[in-house]
Amino acid sequence: MSIRKAFTLIEVLISIGLLGIIIPALFSLLTQLQESNEQLAVHLQKAKDVTDATKVLYLDILGSDGNITIKKEEFSRLCLQETRNSLHALPSVKVCWVVLKKRHTLARVEGNGYELPLKDEQRAEVDLVMSDMELFDVYREKDKVLVVLKQQRKEPISFMVQGIEKPGSKKP
Repeated sequence: MSIRKAFTLIEVLISIGLLGIIIPALFSLLTQLQESNEQLAVHLQKAKDVTDATKVLYLDILGSDGNITIKKEEFSRLCLQETRNSLHALPSVKVCWVVLKKRHTLARVEGNGYELPLKDEQRAEVDLVMSDMELFDVYREKDKVLVVLKQQRKEPISFMVQGIEKPGSKKP
């Protein structure tokens, strides 16, 4: 019996053929994995945007003085006469959450001394928060405020803020 010191030509050709089958399959899997990661990143960014919007709304209500106006029209409108939660570095602001007719966009209006609809001479910051709103509803019962949000083709979001006393009803 002789000692083998090298691969035969057949063994080399077979290994090259197997690599030719395996490597394209691995590149295909890698491409699918990259596409999946991109879709996941887009989905996570959308979820983060919704979470950030609900967090700002929650903090607006939590930081309010309790003077809350809820108007039920085609869509609800929520106005907080004074809140400590300012996105534009103001010490105390009036904030209104409204759904605009264009693309049913939920908007946050922040400023002082303005009335809706805004007039040209009034100064207020308007931040567009979410589009394709199907439902924006706010309910108030004693010291509780319930908010329900629903975008088209998405699950509804609801949360409750407790301990929001109406002005003049605080107990000593």
